Amino acid sequence: MSHRSARAAVVVAALAFALAASACGGGSGSAGSTSSATPTVAGNRPASTATLSIITPKNGQVVHGATVQMKVSLKGAKIVPATSATIVPDEGHLHVILDDQLISMTGQTTQPLSNLTPGQHLLKVEFVASDHAPFDPRVIAAVAFEVAS
Repeated sequence: MSHRSARAAVVVAALAFALAASACGGGSGSAGSTSSATPTVAGNRPASTATLSIITPKNGQVVHGATVQMKVSLKGAKIVPATSATIVPDEGHLHVILDDQLISMTGQTTQPLSNLTPGQHLLKVEFVASDHAPFDPRVIAAVAFEVAS
């Protein structure tokens, strides 16, 4: 197996694991969640018809330099101020999680990811309700990318 094929296999495996683990979190407070960045809330959570995808960086992309521009696409939903007691199924904001650490709660669909170290990174972005808790099912996207040294 070539170095490039091995690296692609690692990226695909990491992404599959992250998505499977994220799906286990489902807002029910289960222990299967890989990130404590988005709180889980007991009880019924609203469903959202929103769709979310990460445009950049692309899954498996090798980036050069310590900064990469994140760009996401959110369809079927509206970004609103991050703190509100009023929960609307298609209104919320984004939680940006890099390597299982919450780095941003934002109302923007673009953001620089700075001070990246060389190696593999896992980026997850989740559309959450205005109370910071996830929808059920979760509206989340993930990509694995590499920063070249």
